[in-house]
Amino acid sequence: MSRDQYTFVNPADLYADIDPKKQHQPEPGLDAELAPKADLGEDTYRGTGRLAGRKALITGADSGIGAATAIAFAREGADVAMSYLPEEEEDAARIAGILREAGATVLTIPGDLRDKEYCRALVAEAVEGLGGLDILVNNGGKQVFNEDITTLPDDQFDDTFATNVSAMFWITKEAVPHLPGGSAIINTTSIQAYSPSDILVDYASTKATINAFTKALAQQLAPKGIRVNAVAPGPIWTPLQVTDGQPQEKIAVFGEDTPLGRMGQPAELAPAYVFLASAESSYVIGETLNVNGGMPTP
Repeated sequence: MSRDQYTFVNPADLYADIDPKKQHQPEPGLDAELAPKADLGEDTYRGTGRLAGRKALITGADSGIGAATAIAFAREGADVAMSYLPEEEEDAARIAGILREAGATVLTIPGDLRDKEYCRALVAEAVEGLGGLDILVNNGGKQVFNEDITTLPDDQFDDTFATNVSAMFWITKEAVPHLPGGSAIINTTSIQAYSPSDILVDYASTKATINAFTKALAQQLAPKGIRVNAVAPGPIWTPLQVTDGQPQEKIAVFGEDTPLGRMGQPAELAPAYVFLASAESSYVIGETLNVNGGMPTP
């Protein structure tokens, strides 16, 4: 029997056939080389027109959560501008093809989120190419574990904040003047914002910052009818984990410490982004929606 995101299923049994193994890729990593493959919703996400006519910019849209969100948005009727690193072109081309098959207008705009000028140009190109903008998903991120703060490189700390926090600020600042009332900004935070791992000091710090940024900006933009919210994933199977996002010995048991007993898949995140982007969440502002397999949060 075919399954989609509406199929009744026991979540504890879902994805039981996906068993991660020790593996390593250099940053930024590719979905194309991930084993086993992550579920991005290519075969399961069914759209119902919830984002018909909308225009979205998504960072980190080539793989993982960003790719699953892009697929869902396109199948819900949105046009999509995809931001990703040039090294991720193989993944990005595949996702862009899936989006076009869904009937979406697709822009592929490679570049480095650490570059302020790229972030500004990204918004301008998205607005011009899509004919406007009313959804912004700040999702691109960097995560590299380190077990001792005395050996945490300064450039890694700076790069993590530039990618995860500064880019969100630059892109959002550039985008807001283009966003009409009814628009949505969705930031990607993490369970690490609430329950930080000792080996992810820099990454967890950025995710806590994203939470605060989201809640502060939500209050500022609410009178304009622009809703700002965040999604906080738990352990999700993406290339981020095998590019030193986790130690090798943790990959084989990744996600087993959640109450659900397994890691999540990007396809399980996409509906949260669709909900926060759509008009059905019109009274949801400053919210952090946790999608983490049952891990407790404040």
